[in-house]
Amino acid sequence: MVDPVTVQILRNKVAGLVEEMHYHFYRSGYSTIIRESRDFSCVVVDAAGGLIVAPPMFFHAPVYKHLVGRIVEIYGADGLADGDMFVCNHPYEGGLPHVSDMAFVAPIFADGALIGFAGSIAHKADIGGTNPGSTSANATEIYHEGLLLPPIRIAEAGRYKDDLERLILTNSRQPELVRGDMRAQIAATRLGVERIQDICRRFGGDTVREAFAAILAGAAAALKEAIAALPDGTASAEGFMDSDGIERDRPVRFACTVTIEGDTATFDFSAADRQAKGPINLRPSMVEACCFYALIGCLGPDLQFNDGMREAVRFVYAPDTITNASAPAPVSSYQMANLKLVDVILEALSVFKPDRAVANAASSGAVMIQWLQGGREGQASLQYEIIGSAYGGGAGHDGASACATHLSNLHITPIEIIESEFPCRIPRFELMVDSGGAGTWRGGLGLRREYELLQDAVVIRRYDRARFPPVGLGGGRDGQGSRFVIRYGSAKEEETPPAGRFELAAGERFLLETAAGGGYGEPSARDPAAVARDIAEGYVTEPTAKREYGR
Repeated sequence: MVDPVTVQILRNKVAGLVEEMHYHFYRSGYSTIIRESRDFSCVVVDAAGGLIVAPPMFFHAPVYKHLVGRIVEIYGADGLADGDMFVCNHPYEGGLPHVSDMAFVAPIFADGALIGFAGSIAHKADIGGTNPGSTSANATEIYHEGLLLPPIRIAEAGRYKDDLERLILTNSRQPELVRGDMRAQIAATRLGVERIQDICRRFGGDTVREAFAAILAGAAAALKEAIAALPDGTASAEGFMDSDGIERDRPVRFACTVTIEGDTATFDFSAADRQAKGPINLRPSMVEACCFYALIGCLGPDLQFNDGMREAVRFVYAPDTITNASAPAPVSSYQMANLKLVDVILEALSVFKPDRAVANAASSGAVMIQWLQGGREGQASLQYEIIGSAYGGGAGHDGASACATHLSNLHITPIEIIESEFPCRIPRFELMVDSGGAGTWRGGLGLRREYELLQDAVVIRRYDRARFPPVGLGGGRDGQGSRFVIRYGSAKEEETPPAGRFELAAGERFLLETAAGGGYGEPSARDPAAVARDIAEGYVTEPTAKREYGR
């Protein structure tokens, strides 16, 4: 049996390797999605697909188990070879978040034996479908969202299949960007294979396998111990998204019941709304990501996720629901649904551990601009940005402002990059004063960003939280809702739903305002020094402070 010191050494080596893969990928990426937003993950898993160390972008973490399991199911462990590489972007065949997320997975062999897999998942600039950028707010079936790739070999025993790459690129509006990002991703995945093989040569393949098993078992034991410290019982919560983008008058209900029994947590989503006509449906891999994220966040930051934790958690679904959709339901706006579901799960978990309670965060979303005159010379004609927002206040802390919330850990694209690469100006980029929900602990402030278009463009905005702003808890006020305004500042100015597809002309502007975090606790209990600091920092105006806090 491998000793604990060696187990920890090997865990740290895998963690360092994941960081190395991540670094090389984003430094080699072609699109702003990779090199600015860093919308990707790199991992190492065991021979059964068990994740060893979680990547920074957490919501990809549970996907690899489903994907590797499907690859082994199709090809068999005996049908894999050193030098193989598999590609997949299929939410139903491989558990991917949406069609724009493309995975590459390669088996790792040492002394002829399968040790595990190196893998990566990354968002692609465009993979076909109805709308530029592929992701949309108005798809009604997954075929609208782009080319679908079930798990399939793109390299066999070291021989790369150029024909398959040509097929993928032929279906993209941005083939050069996709080619560059694909090849950078493949290189990062191969780096993972090579580094683990080096580790196996140093420590021995059997030692590495045993260490992987010990790492997974240790995480399972740690989570069980933490769950066992909670009181037994059941708690439920629900929350709503504005709409699915298609049935705009119908809110979408998320519901979760959490049961703690001994050292096991059960998450029951049977009461969730029916699957949506629009693209906000979730596959189980995404629901699992929300549950593990919320559970670890509730229990404490010392827990480190890996797939061993599955031993301590049960999931219950109903078929054809928003949290367990069936093909061909669209899924491309899944992240908005993820972030609403996290709020709901955290609210249910707060019953068991009130000192870790937190008000609703303000979600995050994306804006895509397809430049109809081709964009700036030598640059891509598609602009794709991830836009963050703010956290809600929690027991003992204010919500953070101007950041990606919960699962993603993504980065907002700097103004300097946008204005130098695309025919676009950003006249305004600022925090929204008074937007955070008042409370003993204030919600974080939302973002305001104004765009001036220098060419005709199709603008696609994906967001939520206009009709149902982020909810405050424990007497805290709700955060401000989101807004999206097209032809801003003109006689044709129009406030639209926060998600949709819009055609705008050169010289026109649009304004986006994200939602802001909810407050936690009664505003009257807020420390007067904290209110004074908010006013001094420009987060809260004096009239609002007097109205909400009586000061």
